[in-house]
Amino acid sequence: MKTSMLVGTLASAGLALSIGQLSARAVPGEGGAAETLAGPDVIVGAIPDVAKYGAANVGGVTYMAYAFGSTSCNIGTAQLDWYAGTSNHPVIPQNAYRIKGGRFEQIGLSWIKHGFCALQESLCGSCTPAGSGCPSLLGVGCSDPYTAGLNGNQGDLGPRFEVNPSTGAFPATGSTAWPGIPSGQGTIGRRVQIDGNDLNPALNAGAVYLAECQYIHPQDAANNNDNNNSSYRTFTVGTLSGGAYNIALTGPTQQSRPAIFHWPAVNPNATIAIADATDGRYVLGCNAYEITPGTWRYEYAVLNMNSDAAASSFAVQVPTSVAVTNVGFKDVRYHSGEPFDGTDWTVTTTGGQVRWQCTQTFAQNANANALRWSTVYNFWFDANSRPVQGTTTLGLFKTGGSLPVVTRVPSSTCNAADLDCNGSVNGADLAILLASWGPCASSPCAPDLDANGVVNGADLGFLLLSWG
Repeated sequence: MKTSMLVGTLASAGLALSIGQLSARAVPGEGGAAETLAGPDVIVGAIPDVAKYGAANVGGVTYMAYAFGSTSCNIGTAQLDWYAGTSNHPVIPQNAYRIKGGRFEQIGLSWIKHGFCALQESLCGSCTPAGSGCPSLLGVGCSDPYTAGLNGNQGDLGPRFEVNPSTGAFPATGSTAWPGIPSGQGTIGRRVQIDGNDLNPALNAGAVYLAECQYIHPQDAANNNDNNNSSYRTFTVGTLSGGAYNIALTGPTQQSRPAIFHWPAVNPNATIAIADATDGRYVLGCNAYEITPGTWRYEYAVLNMNSDAAASSFAVQVPTSVAVTNVGFKDVRYHSGEPFDGTDWTVTTTGGQVRWQCTQTFAQNANANALRWSTVYNFWFDANSRPVQGTTTLGLFKTGGSLPVVTRVPSSTCNAADLDCNGSVNGADLAILLASWGPCASSPCAPDLDANGVVNGADLGFLLLSWG
């Protein structure tokens, strides 16, 4: 259970930001220095292998099925329960992502693997075993490997909807038989399902692919150690065989970071911000870049890492003088009988903001298409103004309320250095800039002309070059 709210770093700039009562600090999973906290602390130490299970046609689309192995490590200071058939073992979602054309997006997800017993190995360092063989505890410093074959075993996979990712609670039975695999989907049911077109090399030149695993555990959550539970690894797509593309894991496992943190490595303009609600973490990625002279693309990807509240709206502040076009939205495809609705969010572009909204409230439909845990939704538009630092807002589905997140948003269409927007860059604008010297105290921060979170000599130089 989380007890604080924070906004994290813009990863590419390494700048801590704050809004009102929100504060920034280094915590596991945000790309800063990792911390080992008291109590059990499970992470994904490695994603060792991948399994392929063929394909099936669902609604005219060919979906290909995979599973990713996951080796857990207990890097905490206490043993971790691993009791099968109870509410005291880990559950493990698997996800697949693609970075293509400046966008980071989720292209596949699995049901959750229910853990059973734990080997006592030493992937992540010295291991103090909790017992011999495969006991129902993971010892301090010990690791436990689940191969892709185990994580793809349909009999051990249960639906995501049963899990509260903030507390780690789920029914003792695990409901791995619920509600049965739909007819005709026996090969792909419950496993990581990916649209074949999202993998086809002929359609995805230059794309970068990522596999991600995450562990959810009630003890880990109770000790506030659940923000470092996701790790990822890149993979490549090969030839088509047996109805599905071969894929191969590449490079090392990036421990204790969700896959969205890889976005700036592929698109250097991309930034990462972290926002913690009272019950879980959200990660906002933004890639704002010029696509034609005078037109910028704004790509946003929002990860709900482990918030049970979920998100039901996303709004970007946009000056009324800015022209917004090409607005888009993309969610994830739940499958195999998971009960969540898939209705696309609506969009409005009035009142000085672009706003996407789930079509139903929690009171109207508890299974409406909210942004739920371990999933990423995409939002994008084009605008005729360059990016500056500003505020976006996530609306929360189950609890109500909202969560502000600082990132990049469109600036006014006035000359950026014309801070009072009177048609001339002069002494009045210089006075505004000097009065704001130092770290930005609010958002948006118009005198921060290079959008790096601080008003300094670089911004003064930009203003002087625009004088007149």
